[in-house]
Formats: sequence, structure tokens, C-alpha cells
Amino acid sequence: MPEKPVATPQPFDPERYRSAAQHYERGRVPYAPALIARVAEATRLGARHRVLDLGCGPGPLARAFAPFAREVVAIDPTPEMLAQARALATGVANIEFRAGSSYELGPALGSFHLVVMGRSFHWMDRVDTLQRLDRMVEPGGAVALFHDSAPAVPANAWQKVWEGIRERYEPDHGLHQSDPHWIPHQAVLLDSPFARLESFGVIERRAVDVETLVQRAFSMGSTSPAHLGDKAAAMAAEIRTALADVHEEVVQTSALVAWRAEER
Repeated sequence: MPEKPVATPQPFDPERYRSAAQHYERGRVPYAPALIARVAEATRLGARHRVLDLGCGPGPLARAFAPFAREVVAIDPTPEMLAQARALATGVANIEFRAGSSYELGPALGSFHLVVMGRSFHWMDRVDTLQRLDRMVEPGGAVALFHDSAPAVPANAWQKVWEGIRERYEPDHGLHQSDPHWIPHQAVLLDSPFARLESFGVIERRAVDVETLVQRAFSMGSTSPAHLGDKAAAMAAEIRTALADVHEEVVQTSALVAWRAEER
């Protein structure tokens, strides 16, 4: 019988997104409000509950779930991301931002009904993180992984051009979901305490402009200004020239929600 693949974690690097932080909110695809509401409904999130946003970045999920919960604790290891998150959440009283990472999860944070992660789980030691969360997620609670994708529709034909430009400038690709040795999140979850899975998604047509696409490229860890150095301006110029006529995109924002298998 062949050996079972191991979910090898990527190297922990809190510096990876320092120069990407200022570009993230403008560049990244926002999660659909209907998706947030659907996850809140499916997990029975209520006003008495606490939410943990792990790897919060500039805090889009923390802000989105704040109206549904008593308190949101949002954690990120990058100071620049937390600075952006605090600025964007001005006036939202029930979010607490903390410096930290999945490696520091423990009972001191208290218990949570829902743990959300937006485009961050792949940077963690996923097996260790889920084991830690098993001790922190209250009975009936859940873990939800959020991401976005671009359906292969005519309106998204420009995506190949954008990706091609990024790949030419990208100094290193690293291990990610397209790597043949990558173990999908679903497989990791199925071998974890959170093995009952459901997927939710919303597909939308949205307006987009070339400056957003420049910001999106800079918001990626592998093509952030710090990673590109003196090539950053050239990449931005190439995107502006090649994609000046782009005005819309079709996006799918999705959530993979995981409960404990025995809690039906």
C-alpha cells in the first residue's frame, strides 16, 4: 500500500507580505456579501458568539463578520497588514486586532464558534493548525476557508495575459495549490477533527479597471514590490499597456466550511 502523502508546511515568513499590505485591499477580489451571510447562516453564527479571523491581512473577513457576532479577534503576523486592518476598521467596536500566527494559537485566546481564514490557510502548518483549533472551537462550531477564483468565461479572457505577465516577473513560485505534490485543503480537513465539509459559492460580474489589476499583482507575495525590486515599475507598466481596455471580470468567491464529523 503506498504511503499517504504528508501535508508539508511552507516555511513561516512573516515578512512575505510587508510590501504587499498597502495594495491588498484595493487589489484583491472582495468576498461577496451574500457569501458571508450564507456562511453565517449555515454555521448558526449569532450575537453571543466569538469569531477568530486567522491570517486576517487587512481584515476584510473580520469586518464582514463583525455584524453577525459579539466579538471578532483578528490575528496576523505582519505589522503592515495589521496597520491597514486597524485603519480600515475604524469605528467597528467589536473587532480586536492582535499580532500573531497559527503557531501561537492556544487556550489563552478563549473559545470561538467560527474560525475564518481568507487565502491564508496554505501558508500554515495545516495539520498543526487544525489540531490547535480543535481545542479552541466550541461544540457545534466550524472552520471556514475562503478563496476566490476566475471562471473560464469569455469576460475573463484577459486573465491569461495578466497571469503571463506576473509569471515572467515572478522571482520564485514556491509550493502552492498548482504544485503536483500539493495536498488540497479538502484532503487535509478530511483527515482532521473537522471532517464534515460543505462548500458555498457566489458568482458575480463585477467592474474592474487596470489600476486594480496593477494593485492585485503587487498584493501577491511573489510579485510584491519588495520581491520585484527594480522590476516592479516595469511589471506595472506592462500590465497597464496590455490590459488598458479591461473593464469587467466574473469572479467566484467561495467558502469551504468544516464541522466536526460527530456533530451533526
